[in-house]
Amino acid sequence: MEKINRSNTEFSHRLPIKIVQFGEGNFLRAFVEYAFQELNKKADFNAGIAVVQPIDRGLVNMINDQDGLYTLFMKGVKKGEEIQEKELITNIVKAVDPYASFQEFLALAKEEELEFIISNTTEAGIEYIESDKPSMQPPVSFPAKLTVLLHERFKHFNGDKSKALTIIPCELINYNSDTLKEIVLKYSNEWNLGEDFKSWLTNDCSFHNTLVDRIVPGYPKDQIEEYNSQLLYKDDLIVSAESFFLWVIEGDDKLKAKLPFEKTDLDVKIVADMQPYRTRKVRILNGAHTAMVPFSLLYGNETVKETVDNAFTGEFVNKAVFDEINETLNMDKAELNSFAEEILDRFRNPFIKHLLSSIALNSISKFKVRVLPSLTGYVDVHHKLPAHLTFAFACLIRFYKGTWKGENLPVQDSEDIVSFFNGLWTSDDYNKIARLTLQNKSFWDEDLTEIPSLTESIAKALEEIDANGVEQGFINFQKQLN
Repeated sequence: MEKINRSNTEFSHRLPIKIVQFGEGNFLRAFVEYAFQELNKKADFNAGIAVVQPIDRGLVNMINDQDGLYTLFMKGVKKGEEIQEKELITNIVKAVDPYASFQEFLALAKEEELEFIISNTTEAGIEYIESDKPSMQPPVSFPAKLTVLLHERFKHFNGDKSKALTIIPCELINYNSDTLKEIVLKYSNEWNLGEDFKSWLTNDCSFHNTLVDRIVPGYPKDQIEEYNSQLLYKDDLIVSAESFFLWVIEGDDKLKAKLPFEKTDLDVKIVADMQPYRTRKVRILNGAHTAMVPFSLLYGNETVKETVDNAFTGEFVNKAVFDEINETLNMDKAELNSFAEEILDRFRNPFIKHLLSSIALNSISKFKVRVLPSLTGYVDVHHKLPAHLTFAFACLIRFYKGTWKGENLPVQDSEDIVSFFNGLWTSDDYNKIARLTLQNKSFWDEDLTEIPSLTESIAKALEEIDANGVEQGFINFQKQLN
């Protein structure tokens, strides 16, 4: 088959560059490009994307070889029904390697219709590097490259306020835009780029914090023949993603007018404060993952899908989410429940094999951030312990013993945490094990033995797990708790 490009398809027309995107990896191509393609189709947005390779090696040559065209496959489950879709993405106009062609990179700043900067340079990408200088071609860090590009635009258009840009980073750190803006302004000061430029950055450009959510496995190398069989052309840039899509962007009515996503079917929320949505994701999606891992591994499951499909473990996760976690969140209950249903559909996705062992890394710190606030929040609201989250906590402690029924468990954590539990589990005194774990402030930043009856309940749960296994142990524990 012939490799896809614009000369052998109907997509010979190139859109005007309205977006410069730092990053060319799987996530952005399955998320941002898809989102703006939907805007182009449903809202006549007419936006082309220029992709910038943020490090000195990447996919720019492969993207340009295909004239920016590639196929996105989306698979998932919605309300019990399997969904499989594919879309030819056509809105990348060019891909630029600033290390190979710095002048081509600078030329992007002079694009008349440019409005947006989008980025996903990994969590480590938004960093300040002291050695970066404006004379470097290019500087090392993404924020320094962005500063150079913004300053070039400011100079070229003589500080025209109408040529200021909207910057929307998608890196997976909280307050991603605030952090990026702070570093850009720091470079502006250190490089003596002038008060006028600083004012243009601060008052005319706009920076927007975001939350992005979509699982993107990327290039499906293990099933590539199956994917290729669905195409009439050769595509070296196939990317696979789940069907679920969520983009939360902090912004006002001006941003809503600039980005009319309400004309699409995409779940893009432009809100004044994205933190409730971040909390919702961390508590429900990440919290359910973290709570299920030790519990489900001890039960005998290997994957997330097995966990939610199994009658016992599936009901356990369901009740932990709907009856306990959601009870602690200060958001509309119907919206929370709808989101939770979508999460469980994602967990059931037959096209993604999500091993529990791959989520087990650093389970103590994850439990503190993702699950413990739901447990303590439930106690605050209901003045009693949540049965499922408390039992999951006991399973976590039992998991860190490192062995179960003669087999090693996939404990992956720092040496000091592993060493603590190795010493702890030389004892068979469940009350002592519970007490010493719960009062370890280096784990939880507080003494959890102060929570009424938690120590005794964890000890009972540990005893039941060892004596009767996870399923019967939980049944017995729940009777004793109530």
